[in-house]
Amino acid sequence: MLDQILIGAVIVGALALFIWDKWRYDLVAMMALLVAAVLGLVPSNQVFAGFGNAAVITVAAVLVISHALWRSGAVDALAGMMKRVEKRPLLQLIALTLLTTLLSAFMNNTGAMAIMIPVALQLARSGNGNASQVLMPMAFGSLIGGTLTLIGTPPNIILADVREHETGSAFGMFDFTPVGLALAAAGLLFMWIFSRWLVPTNSTRSSANTPYDVSAYLTELYLPAGNPLVGETLYELESKSKENFVIVALKRGDKQITAPPRHQRLCAEDVLIVEADADTLQQVLDATSLELNAEEEFEERFLTSDEIKVIEGIVGHDSRLIGRSAADLRLRHRFGVNVLAVARERQTLTPNLSNLRFKPGDVLLLQGNADVLDDIFRRFGCFPLAQRSIRIGSRKNIWRPLLIFAAAITLTAMGLLSAPVAFTIAAGLMVLTNVIALRELYENIDWPIVVLLGATIPLGAALDSTGAADTLAGLALAVSADAPVAVAITVLMVVTMLLSNVINNAAAAVLMAPIAVSMAGSLALSIDPFLLAVAMGASLPFLTPIGHQSNILVMGPGGYAFGDYWKLGLPLSVLMVAVAVPIILWFFPIAG
Repeated sequence: MLDQILIGAVIVGALALFIWDKWRYDLVAMMALLVAAVLGLVPSNQVFAGFGNAAVITVAAVLVISHALWRSGAVDALAGMMKRVEKRPLLQLIALTLLTTLLSAFMNNTGAMAIMIPVALQLARSGNGNASQVLMPMAFGSLIGGTLTLIGTPPNIILADVREHETGSAFGMFDFTPVGLALAAAGLLFMWIFSRWLVPTNSTRSSANTPYDVSAYLTELYLPAGNPLVGETLYELESKSKENFVIVALKRGDKQITAPPRHQRLCAEDVLIVEADADTLQQVLDATSLELNAEEEFEERFLTSDEIKVIEGIVGHDSRLIGRSAADLRLRHRFGVNVLAVARERQTLTPNLSNLRFKPGDVLLLQGNADVLDDIFRRFGCFPLAQRSIRIGSRKNIWRPLLIFAAAITLTAMGLLSAPVAFTIAAGLMVLTNVIALRELYENIDWPIVVLLGATIPLGAALDSTGAADTLAGLALAVSADAPVAVAITVLMVVTMLLSNVINNAAAAVLMAPIAVSMAGSLALSIDPFLLAVAMGASLPFLTPIGHQSNILVMGPGGYAFGDYWKLGLPLSVLMVAVAVPIILWFFPIAG
């Protein structure tokens, strides 16, 4: 009993830290694992056994394949077809959610959203649509799409591995498909009909070309002859202000220098295009005797050139930017990148941007060399919102990754190779055939997810070995005592769904799987319906933006607040449970 109390305390403590979100979930999971090991709850020879688990390898391989499909441009061809419906808002909603759901069945949900968000924003800007009306349904569609196949989402892979451990046979590639198709049909139809009333509309955000009006904070400054600044560098000028003051362009006669380097020396009659708020601008004018130039409308030509681009991007949930500022990272000094503006939820943040600490879902407007921006997004875990201007693979590579991926799916579905072997081979072939570079093989694996899985799998095993899973299963069965088995499965799915809204869905699946197995064992029934309930519940966190990266990604571009998600998410969650339970019991009989 003491072991059960201790493992319960470790897991509850980890859940509290997950919800607090002060430290990233992989660090929390590793801390919990080490505490369990010190307490003797996990045998010393099993502490790091999770990292050799087949589910961990499969998840890593699928992440590599998802990046290869994105890198090759294969999916962009599909996304480009969306322009045919740009003048019809309802058709936009149907097409965007349907395609996002389909893509998420075969690639990482976050990768699918990273591809489709720019398409949705482009359609909203060029047509009659509203981005805030389609982005949340797209995010929810990506989650539903993950339920369609074995590789659609990590919980499916984890539960397949649990089934293989318990019965000797894993779930197949399309064993989840009957349930996933029913959920997709019901969920998409519900959103197509009701999302217009349940999703908040932010007309300001959707009607503008960006979530902020940068031109309102751009000003021309003229450097007259004889000014003491002549001959000084831009760095020396910028250092005269302690507040946010960025020189985004320099005009010298007929020549324009976009994003000029900090060592650029000033000449008489230079015209500087600067970004600053009114107070900072006045401070600079008082300190330098620069003159305000003639007022005029500022256009994008002052911000961009053939080499210099301005790109919007979203701060991802696991981004290295979180909690840090542009000043901390020295983006201007190290990379020559300017942070021109930041949008957060429904507010525009302009004062002192250099010291603003970034949060997940922030939308950034960055100016710099196109190749450098590409590296910045990849290095710091952000997702570009531009129409693929900083990416990309060549058209000649489109069919190669598709054929490799299709072969892996076919071999897995026919039972000729296991999922970990088939998809690891596919990931390797992507590198050997130059679809992606070798360095990208490791750069695009979501290592926090890998560490999370490797750390929580032994915790799930400890939950089982200490008897805590049996105790929790008994409590769940007591709630549904004297009721049909469908009630027990419903309780299991609802608890898992609630848990996945506050912690990572893979962790929710790992922690709930032993309870599902114990519930099935206590009732002497097949474990399949119980495992399916956990898989579906873990894959569908609709209530909060922190439940899944797809939800976080649309928060900034859609202009959503934290409390907006449950308005569509709660009725959709109820519908998903109501549809999933009978379909699970129909296709996965309880006798076994």
